[in-house]
Amino acid sequence: MQSQHYLFKRITIDPAICFGKPCIRGMRMPVASILDYLSSGMTALQLLKEFPSLEPEDISEALAFSASMMQDRFIVSC
Repeated sequence: MQSQHYLFKRITIDPAICFGKPCIRGMRMPVASILDYLSSGMTALQLLKEFPSLEPEDISEALAFSASMMQDRFIVSC
């Protein structure tokens, strides 16, 4: 059963796809993979060329979703 994130319409979560990791539009493209590619130095344009099913809005939404997830509070004990 696929569900769509309430704020990020291009982000879907389905236990049957990529073990329930947040993905782009129900495809087998996890948000984490997009971040991995970008953090390794690949540009958004290269990513779009390598994966033609992706759209520029997918990359923007993956970044926005990730930034939103990082707004959680982390408590570190030493």
